Amino acid sequence: MHAAGVVVVTALPDGEPVGLTATSFSSVSLSPPLVSFYVAQSSRTWPRLRRAGDFAVNVLASDQADVASQFAKKGVDRFAHPTRWTDGPDGVPLLDGVSAHLICRTHHTVEVGDHILVVGLVTATTVERAGRPLLYHQGRFGRFLPH
Repeated sequence: MHAAGVVVVTALPDGEPVGLTATSFSSVSLSPPLVSFYVAQSSRTWPRLRRAGDFAVNVLASDQADVASQFAKKGVDRFAHPTRWTDGPDGVPLLDGVSAHLICRTHHTVEVGDHILVVGLVTATTVERAGRPLLYHQGRFGRFLPH
């Protein structure tokens, strides 16, 4: 019954961009600035993503359900057209059109059940556009409506 925000985590290990959709993103600490997400141990993306020291958290806007779906698919080039992205600091891929980017350095990882908790130290942030976030609830993407 819990709705969650949607992010895409991207990195550039070995010069090849990788990314995955996560709905488990959370703030951990303000001092130092830490964020976290979970990834399934069965993920085929995780072995490549963990080799990257730096990664970006791309906070998706309400009109980016297609981006979230693209980065959740298996066996496709997630960075191929129609995905739009640019090189960020240290070559970390930054998705276009998102609400915000958080550039992070891997701070800690730990196995928790059938997932891996990834904690990142935030080294830089940019707010790209104000607006409503993309939400995930009961297997579907949706939008926030203020009341």
